[in-house]
Amino acid sequence: MAVKIVTVDASSIAIVFTWLVQWFIRQNRKQRHLKKGCDAFGQQRERLEKEFLEFARRTGIPRGLVWVNCDFETEVCFVRDRSSRQLQALVPVTIAFEAEVGGDMEEVEAVGNLRAATAVFLYNGDSWSTEGRAIFNLNPQQTVERHQESLEIVEPAR
Repeated sequence: MAVKIVTVDASSIAIVFTWLVQWFIRQNRKQRHLKKGCDAFGQQRERLEKEFLEFARRTGIPRGLVWVNCDFETEVCFVRDRSSRQLQALVPVTIAFEAEVGGDMEEVEAVGNLRAATAVFLYNGDSWSTEGRAIFNLNPQQTVERHQESLEIVEPAR
């Protein structure tokens, strides 16, 4: 059996070392950004929940219904959009509707049924916002499974 001797020069070692240091720095920066975002969500959550309901009421979705109340669960699932890399928070909610006065839904008995959904919140690097987007009939885990090609779960470092 022949033994092969491989020689490595100092410049190759320096290149590999530099690449590794830069990789560790990028990973550390990503974790700090993620932790900052998750912490900020907890601090801004009360405001975000109010804004969510205000924006959702203005969307007109579902058609013919008025948002009466939205109960937010304490659980939150942080995800990242695979293409934009934007951090998002998914929160399970229970929504109560009533029919618009004079609308097509006034006579529908099921209007009063509570609806399960996932509220979506977006992080821009400094603060969280919402567009009042709700993903109906799916909890956060199911939302990630349904949209796995575009969403990935992220776990902040503690």
